[in-house]
Amino acid sequence: MTTTFEVLPRLSPQAEIILNHRYYLKDSNHTVIEDSAGLFERVAKAIAQIDADYYGALPVEVELLTKDFYDMMVQLEFLPNSPTLMNAGTNRGTLSGCFVLPLEDSMEEIMKAASHSAMVQKFGGGTGFALSKIRPKGSPIDTTHGKACGPIEVLKTLSRVSSMITQGGKRDGANMAVMSVYHPDIISFISCKAVEGDIHNFNISVAVDSNFMELVKTNAKFPLVAPNTNEVVGWESATDVFNLIIEGAWRNGEPGMIFLDRINEDNKVTKEFGNMIATNPCGEQPLLGNESCNLGSINLAKFYQEADSADWYNFIDWERLTKTVNLAIHFLDNVIDANKYAVIDIEDMTKATRKIGLGIMGFADLLVQLKVPYNSDRAQSIGGAIMEYIRTAADVASLNLGGQRGPFPAWTRSTHKIHENYRNACRVTVAPTGTISMIAGCASGIEPIFALAWKKQNILEGKTLYYVNSYFEEVAKEQGFYSTELMEALSNGESLQNLQNIPQWVKEVYVTAPEISSEEHVQMQAAFQTWVDSGISKTINLSNDATIEDVFTAYLNAWELGCKGITIYRNGSRTQEVLVNGHKDVALSCECDSSVLIRESGCISCKNCGWSACEIS
Repeated sequence: MTTTFEVLPRLSPQAEIILNHRYYLKDSNHTVIEDSAGLFERVAKAIAQIDADYYGALPVEVELLTKDFYDMMVQLEFLPNSPTLMNAGTNRGTLSGCFVLPLEDSMEEIMKAASHSAMVQKFGGGTGFALSKIRPKGSPIDTTHGKACGPIEVLKTLSRVSSMITQGGKRDGANMAVMSVYHPDIISFISCKAVEGDIHNFNISVAVDSNFMELVKTNAKFPLVAPNTNEVVGWESATDVFNLIIEGAWRNGEPGMIFLDRINEDNKVTKEFGNMIATNPCGEQPLLGNESCNLGSINLAKFYQEADSADWYNFIDWERLTKTVNLAIHFLDNVIDANKYAVIDIEDMTKATRKIGLGIMGFADLLVQLKVPYNSDRAQSIGGAIMEYIRTAADVASLNLGGQRGPFPAWTRSTHKIHENYRNACRVTVAPTGTISMIAGCASGIEPIFALAWKKQNILEGKTLYYVNSYFEEVAKEQGFYSTELMEALSNGESLQNLQNIPQWVKEVYVTAPEISSEEHVQMQAAFQTWVDSGISKTINLSNDATIEDVFTAYLNAWELGCKGITIYRNGSRTQEVLVNGHKDVALSCECDSSVLIRESGCISCKNCGWSACEIS
């Protein structure tokens, strides 16, 4: 092992494949010259060095901090987003995963946005845009006496730019397009991805507010306002437009929806920079124009401890969790200064607000260790309590840094000052953790377990290899119902709920994402959102036979329960889609040609080699 530290990584074979393919440094001949211990030490040293470079820490202090950063990563208690793991200490590439770029209504600004997005994605970032300021299609252009192409053509142009970019040579571009429901071209936007494969590298979301949602409930009309003139140019039925959104989501998962007024309730301190009108590609990070945010996630599964108690609270190592939150906030704040920014405007804005996004992963793994079903009131209560604790600890850690280093610079321009001088304008985010959760060997984000077993054909050896959720495998063997036939059935898509001779408590605890109702998915998202100052990336998975009414209810519930956005996906709703458990996707394929590709939180990823599309963390 190429490390000076005593603690060495203990990673799964799948994690090693992922790291070897996408993360380890390579020489000019593309030969791997790094291992997992070396990677974690490289990252820890680069981020800890900021304490000396910017804040005058002594060498011994930097050395101790490096060890602390290394230890929490090598023990898989915390991992930063992928760009940080890939690029820290290399003097190339961005360390942030999330960006929102401004998009104004002129040819110069549109092409500037396209150029900046190319530079951001070249170095590993995902970009979000708001189309809301682009004048409607057919509007007159005074300077050329022509007609405007409209926001959909602008979106297609940005998509073509993204198609040219392979991010850092390691992954495809990821993007989000948001349009206000009050824009005159909103109907065209809602349907712009109705044809499968169109604008494939963008997720799309409609931005609404409580006023619109109330009009939906009363079947009233709302105005369409041209952004270039601020004139009302038409009226639409709120219910009809909402139904078009629902029909699109039912048909193929798009568009999603974001609740902009709720998002901007947490934007009070930086109001002088304007409202947030877009998010990053997976929707969890609302940002101002030219802001970026670096993310990192705590693996909750690692903080389970045995206890002789009936109270779940005693099964969490809160002391160690608090230490990890403090270290993670310190780490993420340092990333802002260690970063290499592709565009100076992004550097200026990011350093003005110093937003960070500490989140979690492995929540479903913690629940199965606690023997608590994901789709239960108790699980929602546990999730909310843990997130409240992490949010409070993160706030305190940022306050402490603010006392040592000063508050984020935009604070001085704010007219809405509260008594706390935070180092970071926002602190907490729940990201999808697509690939880093595979490295950590845990469930992604706050998602439930996606599958209990899956299989992969080893063509060279002529064998079928079974991969099983480790917690489920242990329970199955302890309870005496483990068998090859069971694994075969589960890996072929059979539900545990339909099988005989399985203890009822096991069926309840090991419920998988497709077996959880849309109401239960939304309720879990809402339980966490209360304690998250940014957003949450979560997919509301629906069965293929889910109705349009089911989607309608999910979107309405998300608003009523206080979520900041919602994305659903109905299994089997795309011809060229990702199918799990023995089925082969006909359009998307990973590096290892696996039969197990999964769709979670707007991302598509392989459980074996870590290939992913539209995954930024």
